[in-house]
Amino acid sequence: MKMAKRLLLGSATCLIAVAGAQAADLPVKAKAVEYVRICSLYGAGFYYIPGTDTCIKLGGYLRVETVLGSSAHYDAANNSVGGAHNRLSDYYSTRSRASLDTDTRTATEYGMLRTFFNGVFTWTAGSYTGAGTTAVNGSTSYTGASGSGAISGGSLGVYYAFIQFAGFTMGKAVSQFSAPWTNYPANLFDGLPGGGSAVTGVNQFTYTADFGQGVTASFSAQDQVAYNTTNIWNISGATVNGLAIGAYGANDIGGSRAPDLIATVRVDQAWGLFQGSFAAHDNHVAYYGAAETSGHPADKWGWAAQLALSIKNVPTGAGDSINLSGVYTNGASRYNFQDLMATTYAMYGGTGLAGAYQSIGIGGVSDSVFVAGASQELTTTYGFRAGYNHNWDPYWSTGLYGAWAAVRYNSNAKGYICSALVPSLALSSGLAGCNPDFNYSAVGVITRWTPVKNLTFSADFTYTMLDQKYASGSTLIMPLQASVAKPGAAYELKDQNSLTLLLRAQRNW
Repeated sequence: MKMAKRLLLGSATCLIAVAGAQAADLPVKAKAVEYVRICSLYGAGFYYIPGTDTCIKLGGYLRVETVLGSSAHYDAANNSVGGAHNRLSDYYSTRSRASLDTDTRTATEYGMLRTFFNGVFTWTAGSYTGAGTTAVNGSTSYTGASGSGAISGGSLGVYYAFIQFAGFTMGKAVSQFSAPWTNYPANLFDGLPGGGSAVTGVNQFTYTADFGQGVTASFSAQDQVAYNTTNIWNISGATVNGLAIGAYGANDIGGSRAPDLIATVRVDQAWGLFQGSFAAHDNHVAYYGAAETSGHPADKWGWAAQLALSIKNVPTGAGDSINLSGVYTNGASRYNFQDLMATTYAMYGGTGLAGAYQSIGIGGVSDSVFVAGASQELTTTYGFRAGYNHNWDPYWSTGLYGAWAAVRYNSNAKGYICSALVPSLALSSGLAGCNPDFNYSAVGVITRWTPVKNLTFSADFTYTMLDQKYASGSTLIMPLQASVAKPGAAYELKDQNSLTLLLRAQRNW
């Protein structure tokens, strides 16, 4: 009996051991994998972030381009070595850029919560100033003798970084003053005047009311420092070399005091878009002299008003469009001569005037000017820009565009500028022929080829002109301009122009 019990217990123990071993070998049921799901709430390209009710979309582009006829990416050859039109000027420059953006959206009881970020990585070929001693786009200087140093550079840019919630936009976004096409009604050329831009974003706090049927109104406080100030010139600090390049005084901007205040009404419907924008801009000056005891002029508020119109699907073809904007500013010139444009102009050319070495066109854009002991005199500008886009077929399209802007100084401002310029540069026509007003215009044509979806090759050709208002046949006695290798001599004051071409390949994703 005892033997039988031992056999039974031993058998049971073996069975339990074998069963345990077999159980250990069986696969354990894994947690269900949560696959990424398409989010159809906000259009194509959005996906739910696993484990959340937030949708995300990734996008960007890669761009390669060459500019011919300018030392700038991508403005006209209108100052510095580009405007010199000599051996120091660049015949071409190249750039490569990658852009990455993330767009997240979540439905809430207050409406959509959105965050958006766009960053760009840019590599621009080096170009030189002066006698080849400094790299414009590099982080270190280039020394021609030894061949050391950087002659090109890479940079990181943050274009957009904002939160939208319950009608508010907080962060870096396109200015509410600007039309949706900013300064590109039909072009890639960056240097069109005639309205607002801030295409690379400006810090702001905005509330937008949506009235339905495509009608909205926005009220915004936006940073004026980086984008929305041109120059505030203290004419008492003018220098000979500054006057020679269109800088009519020492730039005497004080610290930030108030943001720019923007109000915009927009109607966006199937037929097109209409927008009216208004901006108030505080001009805050430092001091008359080097010390704070020298005193200062009081602040003066400037303003700008813009109307914009877009007409979609015009009768010339499916998808064709016309974009127009017009602007008037007083003491807020950046809303016309937008932030990608130069504000001082010195363009050289030939001459047929006896005794003159060459010709030059100079001009300067400011928000205000003043002299020691006097108040600010606000600068007036006005202008427009327009573009027409035509699709020949699904693969080819062409854009025609143009812009024109005027800078006008009042009588006091002209007196201040001319009282500095005439004796310093010996204007031959004297005070009677001195007029710092000028017009600036651009016209161009662009053709695009899209052989496959989201890959576009384009060629953008632009003609720009500086129309100065000094008396015809006037000359200046210019000092040596060592940075552009122009000798000290007599120069005829004359209208100038520039021709540029942009060749670009861009892949969007």
